[in-house]
Amino acid sequence: MRDVTELSRAFGVNAEWGEGGNFPRFFEHIRGKRVLVLADLNTRPLGEELIRSVASHGCAIDELVYPEFEPVADERTVKMAVRRGEGSDYLLAVGAGTLNDVAKFAGSVLKKPSGVFATAPSMDGFTSGVTPLIEGGAKVTRPAQVASDVLMDAAVLAAAPSLMRGAGVGDVLAKYCALADWRISVSLTGESYNAEAADLMQEAVTRCEAAVPALAAGRREGVGPLMDALLVSGYAMVMAGNSRPASGAEHHMSHFLEMDFLRRDLPIPLHGVKVGLGTLVSLYLYRRACTLPRLEGYECVRREAEGLPAVSHAEEILRSLSCPVRFSEIGVSKETMREMLQKARLIRDRFTILTLYCSVGAMEEVMDEIVERFY
Repeated sequence: MRDVTELSRAFGVNAEWGEGGNFPRFFEHIRGKRVLVLADLNTRPLGEELIRSVASHGCAIDELVYPEFEPVADERTVKMAVRRGEGSDYLLAVGAGTLNDVAKFAGSVLKKPSGVFATAPSMDGFTSGVTPLIEGGAKVTRPAQVASDVLMDAAVLAAAPSLMRGAGVGDVLAKYCALADWRISVSLTGESYNAEAADLMQEAVTRCEAAVPALAAGRREGVGPLMDALLVSGYAMVMAGNSRPASGAEHHMSHFLEMDFLRRDLPIPLHGVKVGLGTLVSLYLYRRACTLPRLEGYECVRREAEGLPAVSHAEEILRSLSCPVRFSEIGVSKETMREMLQKARLIRDRFTILTLYCSVGAMEEVMDEIVERFY
């Protein structure tokens, strides 16, 4: 696979590994600037060394530490970042999913560069050109700038809770199904396809999967392939011009559940955890399609099913990283699962395995068995 550092440079991203808050390339281009640091109660202690190093390079530091352990990327959170960022030259997120998303979006609004010190390898939005936000209680995806810098410390990433490492792997395993969804859409709807982006993503997934034993053991050598796959996911989306290489029905199920948790005013499980569960369902739907009379003649689906990992294989990987493999483990009811299977396809105007099942009336045939299998 193409070297990810070289690939990052081609996309104008400084993907830099360092230790103890030392990132020489990053320091070169922020020297003397006014830097707004975005963090939360969980991540602020992890950025201590880096923040001191940034200040020692002549930067004026302003900090916005959200008074929560798990903030949500909603209107309030974004407005706070935009307001505080007006007097800064650069926005630096110390965190992963939400904080990275907020920094990218606020930076886009302010037309100021942003970067992230990754505190966990938990999601694939580090280098994507879009940002998922909560607006009016609904999940929406907005265009956003690509981060200028992704700063990574193997010791910090390897020390992240197993569940957060597992969430990152869940987001990577999802690419199997996302790419399959893309290809069946090409066959059945004539959608365009970017083979270079798809191949790049597939190679990164394969390398990441090989690193799962090291990741499960919390060893540093497992972190590199996982972060490579998470970074490549963003680049593949930029190459394709949309999120097809990285997001399919499994992400739509995750987004549906996220909005359900918001409606119930409950803490939202990690993105990669929900995506991992959606991936198990998608894998099951592909395999089950080979035995459903209603799906006879859909040879493209059968071909894709043959190339996908078994559900049990994906479950084993997720379990090894402390990830839930049943929806009941994250507080989702059977009724919500049924609603998800029927309605998650409406999250995006995009053809996926969920769209196919619902359009031919096959979902009714398998809904109860899916609920019993994964509840």
